[in-house]
Amino acid sequence: MQFDPETTAVVVIDMQNGFCHPEGSLYAPDSEAAIGPVREVIELARTVGAQVIYTRDVHPEGQFDDTHYYDEFDRWGEHVLEGTWETEIVEGLPVESDDHVVTKHTYDAFYRTDLEGFLDTHGIRDLLICGTLANVCVLHTAGSAGLRDFRPVIVENAVGVIEDEHREYALEHTDWLFGEIRPIEAIQFA
Repeated sequence: MQFDPETTAVVVIDMQNGFCHPEGSLYAPDSEAAIGPVREVIELARTVGAQVIYTRDVHPEGQFDDTHYYDEFDRWGEHVLEGTWETEIVEGLPVESDDHVVTKHTYDAFYRTDLEGFLDTHGIRDLLICGTLANVCVLHTAGSAGLRDFRPVIVENAVGVIEDEHREYALEHTDWLFGEIRPIEAIQFA
């Protein structure tokens, strides 16, 4: 399976201190363990000149105060509050000047962000998706990509989870319904 670096982007989902650092409010050891594999995918992309996109989950104070139903703080507690250390990309995954950073406020990196416009403007059709959590933001972003006619490919050994069965569910669901699954070793650029 070969990808064209001109039309492919690596999308790194939420590899932030709040999720990947032991002092983060929603730290998951497997998310921290994903840093090395995610870096490997990024380096592979940079070697061939493919676009690297980072997403950051950021919640402004009071974001859920007036919501009717959707309230992440009810489910997860307060996390990655705007302006805090938790929102920063974890050390070990440096953001370079030509990388694109998407700030999102929900699980889906396409929802009310500039991601789709950026991809369209740059002629990107294939997305190599990695990051955390596989069954939450990775899954929702990949599903949203597929519905928008992008080709979402989750890099199965470069995603973090809380429980192993969450990874299984997310990968099987993606592969069955709207995307593809590939290990790092199977990613090659033409």
